[in-house]
Amino acid sequence: MCYTARMRHIFPWFCAHLPVFLSAFLLAAVGIAFSGCYTIRQGTAMLGYLNRAIPLEDLAAREGATEEDRVFVQKVADIRQFATGHLGLQGRSFTTYVAIDRNFLAAVVSASAADSFARHYWWFPVVGRVPYKGFFNVEDARRERERLERRGLDVWIRGVGAFSTLGWFRDPLYTFMREYSVRDLADLIIHELVHETIWLTNHAQFNEQLAQFVGTEGARQFMEKMGIEEDEQAAAERRADRTAYFAFIQNIIAELEEMFALDIPREEKLMRKDGIIRAAQAKFEADYDDIFYTDAFRFFIDLPVNNAYLDLFRLYHEEDTFFRNLFERSGGDLPAFIAAAKTLSARQRRGADPRAELERALGLR
Repeated sequence: MCYTARMRHIFPWFCAHLPVFLSAFLLAAVGIAFSGCYTIRQGTAMLGYLNRAIPLEDLAAREGATEEDRVFVQKVADIRQFATGHLGLQGRSFTTYVAIDRNFLAAVVSASAADSFARHYWWFPVVGRVPYKGFFNVEDARRERERLERRGLDVWIRGVGAFSTLGWFRDPLYTFMREYSVRDLADLIIHELVHETIWLTNHAQFNEQLAQFVGTEGARQFMEKMGIEEDEQAAAERRADRTAYFAFIQNIIAELEEMFALDIPREEKLMRKDGIIRAAQAKFEADYDDIFYTDAFRFFIDLPVNNAYLDLFRLYHEEDTFFRNLFERSGGDLPAFIAAAKTLSARQRRGADPRAELERALGLR
């Protein structure tokens, strides 16, 4: 093939992959400037996924596509249309698909002091301080855990199905998401699009709790709008079990916080902490059948619970019902609620409480 002919083939390919090349350059620059090896390693893995991504519609149109492929593509299209068209969220992501041979995307490390709920933070460009660090390679996550444990911290590793790149990239869908129920898929997509649309630097807890609320409420409204019916009894039992589990965990957290506040030596705090957790797990096992409808949370009986695990519930799940109450006080209009939240980036002031700012944006202060 002559040089001119080769260029005619190469140029369209290069243009199609230009965003990936530019992203690679950006990640390399940021990695060198900030966190070096970590950013480059994770960025390279992410770019590998992005480079393998195919347009979602190609999944349904390809030769050998199944009815399951077509149903999945249509579900995602319906959810994205609801999220962007009705809720007013940004919608660059979830238009591509990556085949992957595991049931999670990344391993995420979180850490806390062992004798308090003092949260450990990492700092990254753009997003600021965040209480988690993700790894595409599980062994890298385990090495990070060992490093933090040597510092005396409690550490937890969890698998996550998605995370938002906050609009820097078009986050794809992955194979394992095909197994999600419609409600869970809607919750995930809406949750991550909230992050893409609204992110307040250095306010990770507010960001996560806002996305958690909007994802859950948005998924409920999507199901209702589409006329998708669930087994009402089974759905009610799942909600009741989830509420009961969160309440049980919050009770443990409250008991530990009261103990951590005592003026006693660290060693005694650690000993009392272990006793409180063991007693809670014994009570959980003894009372399980009286509290729960399903076996969904029976795993807690043998879980190696520590402060890092418990702090995830402080991060993602409200101790109060602020967002639900604010939503109802403001009229129960989810698009209007989101529109007010979208103004917070412009309102963000150093030291300002984002909850108070959201109340003001909704005209309730």
